[in-house]
Amino acid sequence: MSAALHLASAEDLSKIVPMMSACEAAAGVTRSDAEREAALAPLLEGSPHGAVWLIGPRRSPVGYVTLSFGWSIAAGGLEGRVDQVFIRPSVRGRGMGSEALGALLGELRASGLKALHLDIPPGHTRAEGLYRRMGFRAAETGQRMTWSGGPI
Repeated sequence: MSAALHLASAEDLSKIVPMMSACEAAAGVTRSDAEREAALAPLLEGSPHGAVWLIGPRRSPVGYVTLSFGWSIAAGGLEGRVDQVFIRPSVRGRGMGSEALGALLGELRASGLKALHLDIPPGHTRAEGLYRRMGFRAAETGQRMTWSGGPI
């Protein structure tokens, strides 16, 4: 089975939402399909703020990757953040994640991306190993902090 990448479009929404539901359930995230669709729709319709790629056959993908984009003076230009990576459990361990991420990194580099960031939940040593093999390194510039609309 190939881990070919396909840039997803609005027609792929119904393929992505069930996988996203499984991905988020495994991470303990509770959202409705309507909330997932609202978050995905702009990216699938061509928003410059991010993109979604299907992994595997376009008609029956085995996974997906979502990225968001921003501009970084420190990185010297366009940077990205891997928001979600999901491979169906039944096909994990076959090298598809490595193959897909390798292809994606090549595409992003050729498009001028200067840096790509991702977060690894504590205890996900298998994912950490994969990302290290792909060339990711732990940031030594400080602890990541997030604001999500709380008091100012």
